[in-house]
Amino acid sequence: MHFISPSKGLMKWDQLVNDLLDYVTEEPEFNYKIIVGTDSQVREETHFVTAVVVHRVGKGARYYYKRKVYDNIKSLRQRIFMEAAASLEIASKLAKDLEEKGHAELNLEIHLDVGQNGQTKEMIRDVVGVITGSGFDAKIKPYSCGASTVADKYTK
Repeated sequence: MHFISPSKGLMKWDQLVNDLLDYVTEEPEFNYKIIVGTDSQVREETHFVTAVVVHRVGKGARYYYKRKVYDNIKSLRQRIFMEAAASLEIASKLAKDLEEKGHAELNLEIHLDVGQNGQTKEMIRDVVGVITGSGFDAKIKPYSCGASTVADKYTK
């Protein structure tokens, strides 16, 4: 599994985890949020981008992303649930790896590209339930920058 760091280029999963932990441990006096979010964009194919963001609260962030392309998926409901599933898969793997490296204290949030306005409002309860039922905090628009800003930037 490969991700891209805008500043460091292509990274394997282990490199991402180590880079994230280096960022956290170089200034441990700050609070950190670890965010996973996925967004998708329909063109001839459907492009899904999952972002992992480590936010040093009050002092910037570092992020990584990966892209996956599927045949055209026109159903908004299917895309939203695929976005949630992609984020959940990465967040679960990241939580396991962080715990194994002695950093279980780092809480992960999953950011969903759904909100009270627009077509996705009827899906909020269902998709948030999937995430919280899996043990993660779920954030929706306008508080879901991991999906609606970072991942969205790379779906275009």
